[in-house]
Parts: sequence; structure tokens; C-alpha cells
Amino acid sequence: MIKNVILILTIIIGGCTNMSISKEVETKSNIIPLEDFFKSPEKADFNLSPEGNYISYMKPWEEGNRRMNIYVKKMDSNEEIRLTSEKDRSIYGYLWLSETRIAYVKDEGGDENIHIFAVNIDGTNEIDLTPFEDIKAQLVDDLEDDPKYMLIGLNKRDKRIHDVYRLNVETGELDMVAENPGNISSWMTDHEGRLRIATTSDGVNTSMLYRENESDEFKVMLTTNFKESVSPLFFSFDNTYLYVSSNRNRDKSAIFTFNLDNAKEDKLIFEHPEVDVYGLISSKKRKIITGVSYYTDKNNYQFFDDWRRDLQINLEKKLEGLEVRIANLSKDETKAIVMAFSDKSRGTYYYYDILKDEITKLADLSPWLKEDLMSEMKPVKYKSRDGLIINGYLTIPNGSDGKNLPVVVNPHGGPWARDTWGFNSEIQYLANKGYAVFQMNFRGSTGYGRNFLELSFKQWGKTMQDDITDGVNWLIEEGIADPDRIAIYGASYGGYATLAGLTFTPDLYACGVDYVGVSSLFTFMESMPPYWELYREMMYEMVGHPEKDKDLLASASPLLHIDKIKAPLFIAQGANDPRVKKSESDQIVAALKEKNIDVPYMVKDNEGHGFYNEENRFDFYREMGEFLDKYLKK
Repeated sequence: MIKNVILILTIIIGGCTNMSISKEVETKSNIIPLEDFFKSPEKADFNLSPEGNYISYMKPWEEGNRRMNIYVKKMDSNEEIRLTSEKDRSIYGYLWLSETRIAYVKDEGGDENIHIFAVNIDGTNEIDLTPFEDIKAQLVDDLEDDPKYMLIGLNKRDKRIHDVYRLNVETGELDMVAENPGNISSWMTDHEGRLRIATTSDGVNTSMLYRENESDEFKVMLTTNFKESVSPLFFSFDNTYLYVSSNRNRDKSAIFTFNLDNAKEDKLIFEHPEVDVYGLISSKKRKIITGVSYYTDKNNYQFFDDWRRDLQINLEKKLEGLEVRIANLSKDETKAIVMAFSDKSRGTYYYYDILKDEITKLADLSPWLKEDLMSEMKPVKYKSRDGLIINGYLTIPNGSDGKNLPVVVNPHGGPWARDTWGFNSEIQYLANKGYAVFQMNFRGSTGYGRNFLELSFKQWGKTMQDDITDGVNWLIEEGIADPDRIAIYGASYGGYATLAGLTFTPDLYACGVDYVGVSSLFTFMESMPPYWELYREMMYEMVGHPEKDKDLLASASPLLHIDKIKAPLFIAQGANDPRVKKSESDQIVAALKEKNIDVPYMVKDNEGHGFYNEENRFDFYREMGEFLDKYLKK
């Protein structure tokens, strides 16, 4: 259950900059324009049609304000058809419904009220399938074996919860198939598209409900405290049992088969001694489990199937030195879209003909970025003051000796998420400007076991912040960081950590950048979107209760301690942010101005929880760069 909250609260956004001289960057000629890092990819999100006759992708529509739109073409043709014409906001994502029809999702101005649209691959019969105001649609099952329908969740009856509807993807006709009684947070189907699993929450306790047939009533099968996670992944191919990721009676989540008769974990499929395991890989064609994926410093695979193992080995030989992932397979498993990337490469898409063993390059995401000018992201470890091992990543500017550098400390959002290895546009941008960039998976970061997660509960601004501080001190002790040139930057929870860092360790940072960050734990808890309501009690357990833990929340709310802030601060906010309301930024800006402290404040009226539109990203990084240059440049 906690994994669902983690997914809800997680965000990927960010950036800061500095132009330095001396040994930190080899030559000024190697400075890359910020637009090259943050403009939309040349092409992205490649997918095969179910039968493999067509290929689809997204790319900027040059006549539509460079918004990402969907294109499709036949495999044996260079003629592409643009299916969508979005000018205000890029499409979030899409999927194939059939060999001739595609669904896609978008919102308005970052409000996260997701609408589902569908369009034929010749551009005809484009329709908003969920034309409702202030409604957030969710995909339950795309029903790939029934191209006329899909199952979706809609909160149009009650903003707090989602009912399940069968949606005709050609007409938009809706038929309710399951009414949410008021506490169901997620639904799951079997391989025949039947709704058979539901998960409920009262905020603290989580129950898994089960029914044999859709004509039966759901019955409680298992109830756990939210600290325990028994997460259903999917049904066995004969629909008689489940595969789950579970940390029940253990610290690290592992993959098990799950007996539906006695509600117990049965056969252990895979476990790892150091990290949680969530990812299960399967072949629907051959109806077998082919492997698992798990994350240590980098992504790893363990295969149980010779064909899938050999496929991975062969691709890694062809694309040596890169992280290789299969983005999707055709139904008959003869064709594949492959994504290959590294810490220095944003990535390249390939088409792989498995039968012919032929690989063809489709597109580089950012061909204008040269790998030899990018910087290496290295996994690092350090100890917290209470003895925890904290994992992280350190990026040293290309050509630098790695000593006495200006540093941007970049705590991730969530906070129940984690940083990972790979190409990151803002990290590379900062490194290209002469910054070392430091990311750390402080306590509460996901993937390191139940105990590591629980150590973060009610520790916003406390031991979670200490982990960040201890990492900064480690950088200083190692001679990597110039103690007079350290900035802290983050988005969402990372924005909160920025404010907490400037407030509770005011002498540690030369400046800070808060991007859509929380300033008061009281107002944040009051303003959660209605579809988080089921998790309110859980949030009280994990963050703190406004009444029972009043003193704790007060001590951890930067807004109530602004008199301690003395380092310069830049704040950026989307006006339509449903997660961290604009008022969170408004109130701390106003409070600082009352003390005659100048706070640069950027608000974008057409954005939500982070800046999605290309021109807004450019504005943000440009202004932040100027801000950091002012206070960190020597």
C-alpha cells in the first residue's frame, strides 16, 4: 500500500547552474547553451503497434509551439502522419489500443486533471473519451485482447475516490462496472480483463480484497498495517494465483507467488539481500515469468528464461557500454523497440528484428549533445551521524581535478522515492557550468528496505535533513567541496529540503533554490488534493498530525523560522500545482519580504507541479543560473 503513496508523491523535476573558471571546466568553448539540455527530444517514446506493422513516437510539432505530439508510420515507409495537434501543452503519454487506434492523455495547464483521448492512425475519429470538468481519469486495464474497450477509473461521482468504468474507445460510451464503496484505492484485473482484486485503505490499515468472479462480492483476504507492503503485481497466466512483491515479516521486499485460498506468500521467486525487488518480467505469448529487475547503484536483471537472457546478452553486445532496456515487444515476440543510454547519453532508440538479428537506429533523443563533453555520474556512499549507510551519486565536471569545487546539493522529491543512475539533463547542465552535483538517497528513500523507510517517519527537517547535512560535510572533509561555495536545490520535497537547509543549517549554504517546495507542514497537510484523502491518516503517521504532533510540525516548518534564513533564496512555482499549492511559495515569499529580504520569485501561470513547457524550462534555468552565478561565482 505504501508503494501506491510513493508513486503518487514522486516527481522528477529540477535544476541549478554556475559558471566557474580555473580547472573546473577545461575551456569556455565547451560551455553548452542551456537550451540544448532542456529542449524537447528530437523524437521519443517509440512504440510498436500490437502486430508490429506500425511504429509510433512523439516529437515536437514545429508549428505548434514545439509541443510533443504523436506521429505514426508504417514499418516499411518513411512517410509519417501526425495524429495530434496540441499547441498549448505536450501530450503526457499514449498507448496502442489496436492496430489502427491510439489513446493518449493530457491535462490543462498542469492541473493533473487527466483526460483520455483516442484517435485513429489516419488522424480520424479523434475524441475526448472523458470530457468532464475537474476529473482525474486513471487507466485500470487497456484490455489489449478487446480493442474496442478499456477499463478506466473516474472520480466524477466523488472527487476523493475512483469508480471503474468500461469505456468504448470509439464512441466514449461509459458503463460502470464497479462502484467504489468509499475506501478502495486501487483495482486489478486478471488476464481476461476481469476485475478481481481491490485494495482498500483507512489511512493506516490496508486490505486486499478478492473475488473469484465479477458476479461475486469482494471479500477481505488480507489486512496489514500500511508499513507492511503486499503489492499484487499480476495474476498467474491461468488466473489461479498472484505474483506479489512483499515485505511482510521481512525487511526487504521480495517476489513471491501468493495463494488466494489462504492469503499467504507461497513460493519465493527472487530476493536480494541489500535492496527491495519490485520488477517482474514476463512473456504473455509463452505464458511464463522470464525474470526480475532490481536496483542497486544501477538497474540489474536476473533471468529465469534462456530466450530472454540470450536476447539481453545479444543486445548488450551490440550496444556495448550502454544500459539496454527493451521498451516493448510485438505480440509475437519477433520485433522489439530498444532503448540504450548512459550517464553521458540521454539515449537512443533502436528497432530490433529478432528473427533476422538486425538492429536499426531510430533516433537519438538529443543528438546535439556530445558525450565527450558530458560528465560521469559516480555512485558514492557515506555514513550518517547515527551510523546509517547513505547511498548517492556524485557528478564531477568533465575536465576537473575534483577538488575544492562549487557544489550543488540536490535532494530528490517524494520524499518516498529515490535517485537513480543515468543521464539527467539538469545534472549535466550544472556540471557543464563547473558545478559538482551531489545527490543522496537519504533515509526514507525507497528501495533500501522497510526499516530504512520507516526511519523517515515524522522526520521531515530532522534526521532526514541530517542525512543531507552529513553528506555535505563529507564532501567538505574529502576536499571535493569548497565550503564557501555550496548551494542547495530541490523540487517538491527537495524544495522543502532546500528551505529546511537554509533555515536549520543557515551557515552551510551560500544560496538555495526552492522549486515547487513545501514551506509549512501545516498548510501542506490542509491543502492535499481530494484524491489523496484516503491517505490522510497515513500521511499523519508518516509526516505528523497537525494537532497531536503540533510542536513537531512547527519545529520542522521553515515558514515559522524564517528569521534564521540568511542565505539568498530563489523560488519557482507553477500556478496550477495541485500537490504543493502556489500558496506554499506565496506565503514564504511574503514573509521574507516583510523582513525586507529580496526573494526572486518565478510563477508560471500555465504550469503545475514543475515546468513542463519548453519555454518555461528555459526561463527557469536561465534565471536560476544568473542567481547562482551571483552568489557562487569567484
